[in-house]
Amino acid sequence: MAGRFRTKIAGTGSYLPEKLLTNHDLEKMVDTNHDWIVERTGIHRRHIASPDQCTSDLAYHAAIDALKDAQMKPEDLDAIFFCTVTPDQLMPASACYLQAKLKCRNIMAVDMNAACSGFLYGLTVADQMIRTGYYKNILVIGAECISRYLNYKDRETCILFGDAAGAWIVSQTDENDPNIIMTSHLHAEGTLSELLTMEVGGSKRPFSQTALDNNEQFMKMKGREIFKNAVRTMATTCKEALSANSMTLDQVDWLIPHQANLRIMEAVADQFDFPKDKVIQFVHETGNTSAASIPTAFQNAKNEGKIKKGQLLLLTAFGAGLTSGSLLMRY
Repeated sequence: MAGRFRTKIAGTGSYLPEKLLTNHDLEKMVDTNHDWIVERTGIHRRHIASPDQCTSDLAYHAAIDALKDAQMKPEDLDAIFFCTVTPDQLMPASACYLQAKLKCRNIMAVDMNAACSGFLYGLTVADQMIRTGYYKNILVIGAECISRYLNYKDRETCILFGDAAGAWIVSQTDENDPNIIMTSHLHAEGTLSELLTMEVGGSKRPFSQTALDNNEQFMKMKGREIFKNAVRTMATTCKEALSANSMTLDQVDWLIPHQANLRIMEAVADQFDFPKDKVIQFVHETGNTSAASIPTAFQNAKNEGKIKKGQLLLLTAFGAGLTSGSLLMRY
């Protein structure tokens, strides 16, 4: 069966929590100001999950939108790949909670953790399973409640991140369909893992009163090194995707990078002279939403009428690990 099938994007959706945390709000919480944040990151506001919402709740809303767009029902799904670093709990998988909320059949449901590259990792695994004929319809979710892991006294991290969810349903199509996932290219450099971490809460350093007293349970980041490696890895994987498909930059309709920081996205475009007016930008509204970043940016551009069927899209991301990747597709 291998080689007979390809993967298309059947439906997409996203969800942003209602609560907004603006730069002016942060001025009251940490030593910063609106202009400083905008100049360095391009971020104006970020959405924050309400106290009664968890990551699978955000994912549920995005999944319902994607199902509606695909004109499918939950029982049509064969698998759920839930990409997140902020699961509802360490066990069981948030994918299982989402399966129950959607009232799916007794299908495969699994979490994936590749940090901000997670959505591309999830799409790639789904693509391979569909190509072999193993499954026909897979829900790939990128969802995060990053705000729960931020120290709002740490200016290095709290200004950057927000909560969101994005969902794509990828489906089996004929090998002659022009609108397909073409290739993806994934990497990880574990030697750089200490640049972005959440050190407490796993088997290496379980939660303890001492850790909580010292505020060690929060996300920690070495911003300058992250910036440098983000630009390097995303530019490299973009070139890799174009080379693998014997394509040139002028053939790409839109570059959709991980929405980490506007300056990073601009630097990536500068690395290979890609027009900035063809770079999808949504970071001003959401901040960095990790695995939810690319699908929410895509959805906003689609809703605005920028992204249209048949266009060539280049997706790229980097994240803690350090993971990175790109994916070339015709939507």
